[in-house]
Amino acid sequence: MYEEILFTQLNDFIFCPASIYFHLLFGDMNRMLYQSQSQLRGTDAHKTIDAHSYSRQKNILTGISVYCEEFGLVGKIDLYDTAKKQLVERKRTVKTIYDGYVFQVYAQCFAMREMGYDVEKIVIHSMTDNRNYVIPLPEEDVKMMEKFKKTIHDIHTFTLEAFEQSNIEKCKNCIYEPACDRGIK
Repeated sequence: MYEEILFTQLNDFIFCPASIYFHLLFGDMNRMLYQSQSQLRGTDAHKTIDAHSYSRQKNILTGISVYCEEFGLVGKIDLYDTAKKQLVERKRTVKTIYDGYVFQVYAQCFAMREMGYDVEKIVIHSMTDNRNYVIPLPEEDVKMMEKFKKTIHDIHTFTLEAFEQSNIEKCKNCIYEPACDRGIK
């Protein structure tokens, strides 16, 4: 049996598999010491979700912890509108819809469905420009669903010792690069 995967690790793994190791290594250390400004702003953008103060409407669920048994995934949702049957993942700024973003909302969708909620629409919301990006449901995008399953498999079978980063741009944008011996030097 495998360990559970955090929703956020799906996105992190796609960016760089080694980043999950470093994220766990740094743990609860003061984020100011290692996170970039954009990451700190992203964390700050979720404060109303985490504090459950985003909305007082009874049909808006925020920040609830969920688990997907089928795929062994665990995490929190940002927003679920019970009236619209809509799941929303909020990002501070979205310029590109990365696979990791989609995999995070797929994980949330599967977990919500296992809990008995009907998810009919998935949206990634960019807060800085107030734009919504509708994401096809997992059953509507076979190719993306296969990539989702492959990523989960790859996380479970990943070994740091065998990993070598091949994309220097990822290393340039990685907050863990100074501590990492797997990057391109």
